[in-house]
Amino acid sequence: MAKTIMIVDDSASIRQVVGIALKGAGYDVIEACDGRDALNKLTGQKINLIITDVNMPNMDGITFVTEAKKLPAYKFTPMMMLTTEAADDKKQAGKAAGAKAWLTKPFQAPTLLDAVSKLVLP
Repeated sequence: MAKTIMIVDDSASIRQVVGIALKGAGYDVIEACDGRDALNKLTGQKINLIITDVNMPNMDGITFVTEAKKLPAYKFTPMMMLTTEAADDKKQAGKAAGAKAWLTKPFQAPTLLDAVSKLVLP
């Protein structure tokens, strides 16, 4: 059975590019356009990894990670930030919220897939 990865990004083109790379590697993908949309889609189903942007309307990625980690079904779900942000204070905030990895845009698909393979829960 394919592993499921949620992509949370306000950019439809980023969701598409990441989705194509992940689907090509055999993953199932759930997309959300911001943190609030993502939280609404976390309905208890098994998600093996969440990849989220930082800067989004309605709810930013760091707030989303904090809120998602409060949900019992997703407390241990690995989360990765995929963002243009590279500042150390943002990285520290992401880590404090519960993010396990930080990948900056622009990215190469092999780099993304390598990080994903290290984070996806069995």
